[in-house]
Amino acid sequence: MDETWGVTRLSDLVRPGLVPAPLAGVLPVGALAAQAVGFAALAVGDPVPVPGRVATAYTSERHFRISGEAMAAWAPLSGFFAARDGFVRTHANYPHHRERLCAALGIAASPEELRERVAGLPALEVEETVTAAGGIAVAARSETEWAAHPHGSRVGSLPLLVEQQRSHGAARSVAGARVLDLTRVIAGPVATRTLALWGADVLRVDPPAIPEIEWQHLDTGAGKRSCVLDVRSPRFAELVAEADVLVHGYRPGALPLDQLIEANPTLVVASLSAWGTAGPWAGRRGFDSIVQAASGIAMVESPDGVRPGALPAQALDHSAGYLLAAAVATALQRGGGWSVSTSLARVAHELLTADRSVQPEPGPFTPTTVTHGPLTYARPALHADDFPAPPRPWGKDEPAFRR
Repeated sequence: MDETWGVTRLSDLVRPGLVPAPLAGVLPVGALAAQAVGFAALAVGDPVPVPGRVATAYTSERHFRISGEAMAAWAPLSGFFAARDGFVRTHANYPHHRERLCAALGIAASPEELRERVAGLPALEVEETVTAAGGIAVAARSETEWAAHPHGSRVGSLPLLVEQQRSHGAARSVAGARVLDLTRVIAGPVATRTLALWGADVLRVDPPAIPEIEWQHLDTGAGKRSCVLDVRSPRFAELVAEADVLVHGYRPGALPLDQLIEANPTLVVASLSAWGTAGPWAGRRGFDSIVQAASGIAMVESPDGVRPGALPAQALDHSAGYLLAAAVATALQRGGGWSVSTSLARVAHELLTADRSVQPEPGPFTPTTVTHGPLTYARPALHADDFPAPPRPWGKDEPAFRR
């Protein structure tokens, strides 16, 4: 039995009176952050989030330290580069994405060479050439251009959260739920960290062939354990059979979801993507910064009307993470097998279409961080009686649930 629901406008569902997080931007990013975290809090009856704590969590990479040393958020080949007719945003933090970017454009790994190469090409040509090679680059569009784009117009017609019930079953609590986490970077790890904060047993599973950036994992790894395991292995199939929830960030068709659901019909499957599961860009790779550039957000936030800017936080990622965590908790409480999903592009649409006429001036706040040994990291935006266990080293745990 399939029943489908959709959350359309986040602002219609959250508690009244939420105070925007102190995050300054042309777009109401502080309100989006407060609403996304407030929606997650509402799902489990948590207190209303504290604005300063929300802002700290949304800017976590700026507060993360190892032995007092800050981390570089962007690799040299990640950023905006001027093209012949506009700007291009690249993402090359991972070595395999850097290699594909360089191969596509016929350059070595030099920012100067990349800058010179992009300057001689139209932005859309760079976008298509790099994308065809499996790399990540987009032309920086205006919001009007994105709204008219075949994928931008498709995203705007979809719900913010898609919730589909596949089967009926007993209601379950998020506390004690077994969660397999097949996500990276920010959105997915924020979702599963939130589930861990609520008492879930979260096991992150990464492929052996693509190592993670260690500090990136630690930044959002509180409360979870981490292992390296091939998803095609018999042991992974056993873990799926034992799990209550599977959270993944794989592109459509990359995981045999039908087989996994057949083996565990009451499994809650939570999907995160950059562009959504429908439309011409559904199969493309992407990250928060890339979606900001393609959707027009970067140009809205331009410092001078010419050069692209950026939101004061990776707010699409963080918001998507809290929204998905809320959807998972709700699905468990309803019982049965569910599929829930959201995308960074749909969160971008939510932000772009929000009321930006009245923007409160964000005040100062004291970052809410915790230090454990050599690590200093942001507290999650939500309250918790017991702060989750500190992040563990990437890939060092056994592929097994605690219970």
